[in-house]
Amino acid sequence: MHISEFDYELPEELIAQQPLPQRDASRMLVVDREKKTWVDTDFASLPDYVRENAVLVINNTRVFPARLVGQRDPSGGRVEVLLVRERGPSVWEALVKPGARLRQGARVKFGDSRLRADVLDAPGNVLRQLRFEYEGPWEAVLEEVGETPLPPYISRPTGVSMADCERYQTIFARQKGAIAAPTAGLHFTPQVFDRLLTHGAQVTEITLHVGYGTFEPVRVNDVAQHRVAPEEFELCDKAARTINDARAGGGRVIAVGTTTARALESSVNARGQLEPARTKADLTIVPGFKFRIIDALLTNFHLPRSSLLLLVCAFAGRDFVLQAYRHAAYRGYRFYSYGDCMLLI
Repeated sequence: MHISEFDYELPEELIAQQPLPQRDASRMLVVDREKKTWVDTDFASLPDYVRENAVLVINNTRVFPARLVGQRDPSGGRVEVLLVRERGPSVWEALVKPGARLRQGARVKFGDSRLRADVLDAPGNVLRQLRFEYEGPWEAVLEEVGETPLPPYISRPTGVSMADCERYQTIFARQKGAIAAPTAGLHFTPQVFDRLLTHGAQVTEITLHVGYGTFEPVRVNDVAQHRVAPEEFELCDKAARTINDARAGGGRVIAVGTTTARALESSVNARGQLEPARTKADLTIVPGFKFRIIDALLTNFHLPRSSLLLLVCAFAGRDFVLQAYRHAAYRGYRFYSYGDCMLLI
């Protein structure tokens, strides 16, 4: 299939720029894959669509302040850095803007110069290598100098706000390491969790640190040739046992987010069961993929031609998903990270 088959039109005003005052006030499009129907509702009604003995699997990763804004030393030119992955002591791969202008050996300083970086490689790669020098504990320096790495389609001319620092995290975020939020989880509140438990559902956790691979652009025309970079995750013994037991008893597994779905489907053994592991999610899920673990998927609305949209289309069918997207746009749903969500059952 050609990547152009996963395109759709979206008015710019539907790209959510701010979170709603109340997390669970988001709208939710409930999509029935078998009946090919959908219902417009709100996220607070999620427990009404969750059967007894179902297991919701959430991603407890926490976003760290991975965005750095600095100046070239000594010219003073502006440089933006998004930390992607640590490669060694004080060495990181990063997206750098303007990356093509920074030659090997260039030096960048951040904040009050407490944090500095030398560029280790020559231009040419999407990710550049930087070696950092700093005073004090690394995490403390990042908390002081770094910013929450909001997606580029969220405009913040005056910089990231304190509200963003809180709202671009799920309420269950604990394990620090992501450069993007698992946005399907942003809608949850303690009240929704309480109602889920009252309905007889269980909630369990994995940890997958959302990285650049999740939102890296699809750079090929044939989606069968696309590969999503592996991302580290941990599925503990308790979570694997909870999910396996629920499936054995006829319960449904609901993945909260595409990252969770990818991690779970990466953990299936030859017997169709989950095995606890601390490894890498190395699947690329595109239409034609056969899901073996998840029965339902809660997810936000994703960018055209993206890996995340490919995964959703693999789960529910391209034509049906794009019809649902067109309906959501017509009804004024809010799209992307701070937007509304859909539940595919």
